[in-house]
Amino acid sequence: MGGRSVFTLAEVASHDNRNDCWLIIEDKVYDVTKFLEDHPGGDEVLLSGVGKDATNDFFDVGHSSTARAMMEEFYVGDIDSSTIPAKREYTPPKQPLYNQDKTPEFIIKVLQFLAPLVILGLAFGIHLYIKTT
Repeated sequence: MGGRSVFTLAEVASHDNRNDCWLIIEDKVYDVTKFLEDHPGGDEVLLSGVGKDATNDFFDVGHSSTARAMMEEFYVGDIDSSTIPAKREYTPPKQPLYNQDKTPEFIIKVLQFLAPLVILGLAFGIHLYIKTT
């Protein structure tokens, strides 16, 4: 694959094993099969980036300028960016507002406070009743 070609995400994703491993970094496609055994982080790191845009994975590690220069020898073409799914913003699920006066919880807390007092009062009352009789 000496020429500069344009690949779809599906084409790149089909190269997803130790014998044939392609990555997408910054809209460029790299055949890193020969580099798997020499990669300082191990082959699993590279294999985890197949089938998707691995740009963030690559830059999160903080590769040296030497590592970036080495990439050119593995370059096989560009990715057709229209085949990469659009990145969606994460929106957390909507949660109900916290209500401090949740009736069941409030009642339980009141009962936890009052129940021991009622028991103590009953015990004291029984004690006085027995003592007087």
